[in-house]
Amino acid sequence: MPAAYVYISLRAFDHDNNETAMARPRFLPDNMTLMLLAVVLTASFLPCTGQVAEAFDGLTTFMIGLLFFMHGAKLSREAVVAGFTHWKLHVTVLLCTFALFPLIGLALKPVLLQFITPELYLGLLFLCVLPSTVQSSIAFTSVARGNVPAAICAASASNLLGIFLTPLLVGVLVVAHDGGGHSSLDSILKIVYQLLLPFVAGQIARPFIGRWVERNKSWLKFVDQSSILLVVYVAFSEAVVQGLWHQVPVSMLVALLVINAVLLAIIMGLTTFGSRRLGFNKEDEITIVFCGSKKSLASGVPMAKVLFSSGAIGMVLLPVMLFHQIQLMVCAVMAARYGARDEQVKAAVATESGGD
Repeated sequence: MPAAYVYISLRAFDHDNNETAMARPRFLPDNMTLMLLAVVLTASFLPCTGQVAEAFDGLTTFMIGLLFFMHGAKLSREAVVAGFTHWKLHVTVLLCTFALFPLIGLALKPVLLQFITPELYLGLLFLCVLPSTVQSSIAFTSVARGNVPAAICAASASNLLGIFLTPLLVGVLVVAHDGGGHSSLDSILKIVYQLLLPFVAGQIARPFIGRWVERNKSWLKFVDQSSILLVVYVAFSEAVVQGLWHQVPVSMLVALLVINAVLLAIIMGLTTFGSRRLGFNKEDEITIVFCGSKKSLASGVPMAKVLFSSGAIGMVLLPVMLFHQIQLMVCAVMAARYGARDEQVKAAVATESGGD
């Protein structure tokens, strides 16, 4: 299966199925990536300022609350609880996401600061403490013929626990590095008020609006993407006004791309090696690699708005956005290779059986 085919098909994935609905292959980034690029370019040349920026900021707060409310109404509690019996795999994924990743970011600090500014390194640390993706982790696991039910549970658990663990780690690691800002308790309270309460409200409302949400998934996707694009536009507008592109020349942007690629290579190598050493089978290994090595842009953008000052969000989000694109492209190739190897094994077994 071509990598580009896997990559583009992600947007067609349905959480309620264990397979990926394939779309027509295109050799272009997905629509969300193109929209993010358009928003960054718009903010670079036409940044919002003054009262317009304040109005947009209020709108993004409302949209993020609505987004988490809708996700709460959509998430099936039965689907999450059903797979938690595979506790060893879930603990491994959570440790990779919230322990191994941050430790790598801290260990690389002396090297990274030779190539990027402290502000961009702050963004890398924030990247390291984010939860895993949900949609693409499940889709890649499905394409690679991994343990899809476990992937659904592991990715969902990562996002739910990330509501608490990410602000806690931001308080311990990021704020300590930055030398200021909010305490971890303040960060957790902000997350609770602006993200968790809407999510819980959505869960409570699920018996009444759950079916409507299932029938209108395209509307939820619109809310999801709109909230991300609004936050990115407002954040980059303020960053551009404060001289973002003067602080980040092209050479540093290239260095940041390379750093993100190296970071992804390290974590994917460690998750692959570690899952094999721990005795997981191939299907579980695939799940650990794809759920334990990925970071969520959808969670990172609203969390950054809550956890950081408006002037710092642009710098913080830049590494997250670049990592998002790199992980999709690299994981598409990995998923295709895993899937192809599985097909080759089946073909070899069939040949041997036919020879007998």
